Amino acid sequence: MSNNIENKVIAITGASSGLGEATARHLASLGAKVLLGARRTEKLEAITTSIRAAGGEADFLTIDVTRAEDVQAFVDQAVKVFGGLDVIVNNAGLMAIAPLTETKVDEWDAMIDINIKGVLYGVAAALPVFESQGHGHFINLSSVAGVKVFSPGGSVYSGTKFAVSAITEGLRHEVGGNIRTTSIAPGAVDSELKHGSSHTDSAAFVNEFYTIAIPAESVARAIAYAIEQPDDVDINEIILRPTVQEF
Repeated sequence: MSNNIENKVIAITGASSGLGEATARHLASLGAKVLLGARRTEKLEAITTSIRAAGGEADFLTIDVTRAEDVQAFVDQAVKVFGGLDVIVNNAGLMAIAPLTETKVDEWDAMIDINIKGVLYGVAAALPVFESQGHGHFINLSSVAGVKVFSPGGSVYSGTKFAVSAITEGLRHEVGGNIRTTSIAPGAVDSELKHGSSHTDSAAFVNEFYTIAIPAESVARAIAYAIEQPDDVDINEIILRPTVQEF
């Protein structure tokens, strides 16, 4: 019986580590054709080689999601190599926690560029493909910080993740039908995301908070669950946390 994942073409940003890497490996093990995108070429190449060695189908492209032309090239690569695109996982993200009083404007800009614009560029690149072929699936990585404001120090990060949730829901209203939309909102998950804070006290707080983190594979399974549903089922939002996480 088909798992509704086998032979689907799935493009994943932020795929050089953490959630993106775990998702690429898991979906490839279920028979998907995966395209990995991120900035670190050597890591992408190593992960792609590993997936292929395990019998999976994979390719990669070095991209920066803050550049619309890179994300467009990423989608074009999926179509060129695999003949189409069924799912785009807009996963690349930055979490730079610090009080607003620190006025870390450069980090605010970076989070807006990666967390919001990176998702929008993924939408802009994939939507014409999905509309042309009559089907597709957007999976956008939000956060529990997009459900509740992460405090202390998470105001801007939460703002970007609330935006991802709003954009995903708005996209559902606008395109709907055969184009599915899913917002994934993880809590503490073991990944490099926890290393994004340059503010010393905030970094210490985040590292302490993440001692309860669950494996990245937990999110990969949630993403697979959304994809594998029958075509007439649209899983719009998944929130998952460590069982001991209060926030």
